[in-house]
Amino acid sequence: MVGFGSVGVVAYSRLVSSQSPLQILPSMADDLSRVERALADSVRTGDSLLTEIASHLIVAGGKRVRPGFAIAAAAAVADVGSATDDVVMGAVSVELVHLGSLYHDDVMDEAQIRRTVDSVNARWGNLKAILAGDFLLAKASEIAAQLGTEVAGLLAATIGRLCEGQVLELQNAYNVDRTESAYLASIEGKTAALFASACRIGAIVGGLDRDHVNRLTDFGTQFGYAFQIVDDILDVTATDAQLGKPAGNDLVEGVYTLPVIRSLQGQNGEALRQILGRQLTESDRDAARHIVRSNGAIPASVEVAKEYVDAAVATVSTMQGPGAAALTNAAEHLLTNIPVAT
Repeated sequence: MVGFGSVGVVAYSRLVSSQSPLQILPSMADDLSRVERALADSVRTGDSLLTEIASHLIVAGGKRVRPGFAIAAAAAVADVGSATDDVVMGAVSVELVHLGSLYHDDVMDEAQIRRTVDSVNARWGNLKAILAGDFLLAKASEIAAQLGTEVAGLLAATIGRLCEGQVLELQNAYNVDRTESAYLASIEGKTAALFASACRIGAIVGGLDRDHVNRLTDFGTQFGYAFQIVDDILDVTATDAQLGKPAGNDLVEGVYTLPVIRSLQGQNGEALRQILGRQLTESDRDAARHIVRSNGAIPASVEVAKEYVDAAVATVSTMQGPGAAALTNAAEHLLTNIPVAT
């Protein structure tokens, strides 16, 4: 099952790497280093085991896309130089929510690998993984409270929307009649909401006016839709090595995403329908992936993602700060290097 906004390495690595479009912010590398240090500090406790478990995915690394978006949003209107401490901590709170959701997601999926290392549940068991995920969410809320009631309320609401989106997905598990509207409703909560909050928190703490705050929030929402659709495409088209996790896992878990929904409506859709709706063997999974890759569903899904990218870019098109340019470039690069061959 796809996590609360996890994404394949092919697209993910283009967002906040040394070659990332976000790096056109001169201070981005230093700001993300500050985020990294603050993340590590935020999960240190008097209990060495809890500290180790809570730090596990922080130490494993990650591109810190959501913190990067918070920092960029704060600089969307004007060049503000280095991020303030409050912007950095807002970025940390968003990343802690993301990490906490991954801990819980891996328990639900019985995942063994996350970011090329053992998942927390695989190493320490489900109970400790759940408690550590709760701890990360609690630390995120604690930090948000220090940034003001608006940020605290926003982050709490976002955590609720993550849960709502995931429940909607679980309700449609193995449902070959899942609709596109049901699919989009799920990813609005489980993925788009956190990107929207990352941008909104960065804009609020950065002192932007309400119009810019609202437009950056909309950017995050539209980007989040595109981000998840790309992730779902990659689950069908990429390899295990490219993803850093088993390819085709959505199909195995009964999570039928946009490429699958579109494929069910296309050529050989009935053959795909006969395979799905139940737990799959490895050969069933491979057969299903082949059908989805071969009947036009992938290009059609890419076009839908592009529509969301275009909508995201439009929301920040009049902003003059380097952060807006960074967000625009990140959105436009999201669709590059998606393997679409059969």
